[in-house]
Amino acid sequence: MLRRLHPQQPESFAFTPANQAWAAAQISKYPEGRQASAVIPLLWRAQEQEGWLSRPAIEHVADLLDMAYIRALEVATFYFMFQLQPVGAVAHFQICGTTTCMISGAEDLMRVCREKIAANQHDLSADGKFSWEEVECLGACTNAPMTQIGKDYYEDLTPEGFAALIDEMAAGEVPVPGPQNGRYAAEAKGGPACLTEGNEGRAPHNASAARAVALGDTLKRIDGTEEPLRAPWRDGKGDAKPVPKAKAEAKDKPNAPAAPAVEGSGPAGISTARDGRADDLKKIKGVGPKLEKVLNSMGYYHFDQIAGWTAAEVAWVDENLEGFKGRVSRDDWVAQAKLLASGGETEFSKRVDKGDVYD
Repeated sequence: MLRRLHPQQPESFAFTPANQAWAAAQISKYPEGRQASAVIPLLWRAQEQEGWLSRPAIEHVADLLDMAYIRALEVATFYFMFQLQPVGAVAHFQICGTTTCMISGAEDLMRVCREKIAANQHDLSADGKFSWEEVECLGACTNAPMTQIGKDYYEDLTPEGFAALIDEMAAGEVPVPGPQNGRYAAEAKGGPACLTEGNEGRAPHNASAARAVALGDTLKRIDGTEEPLRAPWRDGKGDAKPVPKAKAEAKDKPNAPAAPAVEGSGPAGISTARDGRADDLKKIKGVGPKLEKVLNSMGYYHFDQIAGWTAAEVAWVDENLEGFKGRVSRDDWVAQAKLLASGGETEFSKRVDKGDVYD
């Protein structure tokens, strides 16, 4: 199946502050130079926030991870879990159509979708609240037929019950996920035949449904405020440190000096590019779109600036590139910059000029 970006795209995308902090915590799981490993969770978080993945969202994630845009696009277009077109503002129903669900009535659920939502998959309902699609096995065979909304399952559905669920959601209600026929979880329909002791005082919902009810996010876009952010691998105490507000603002102000991560004297920067024309620092291997913005914010716009860095200055910059420490010496920026400043080319800069590296 050919998967393309939707022809209508928003102008921009940005994570909410809480989701930005969450993204920073995910990136910190990986060693320096391996931040791209976080691409799937960050793309998924962007989709949870907006409902679908727009081109600005994909490129925003690529910038955070210092990836070429095409690499992030490859991931987003490969996995069918990523929605590349707008979805219903209230809910996007994924109807399981594999064997067990199909013989248990999945086609009847899809008929309800065609009647109440839209005739074709991925089309929005007339009021823009709903959309739907058929998907492969979702692993809830015992509770077939079923549909998934975000992270939650609505199981043991009948056409009439499913139609009622859609009506409830359209009215602003949030039906409890899980089995819809009175079953507690995945026990036999006639009731459990074993392990029956102690069930009298059990919680009103099974663990999965109870968690969804507690978070209240079944039909909610995930903005990062649902529960405390935890990152025990990051500081040994469990609480992830959010991205400082001043640093986040500096990203949008190219000429703002960046606060040094360590003490010392770095190479002199300039307040703005000469004649208003900065060199394309992305021609230096190891400098991506995000890192170029960071360098500009530190006052570095030209190849000859980097070409003149001393060993001590290289060490200072290496330590002050948060998230990219060691990148300067690892890729020998100074040697590359000297060649580029003199009008020469590198194999990498030739690829950039051809458009083979960055959008």
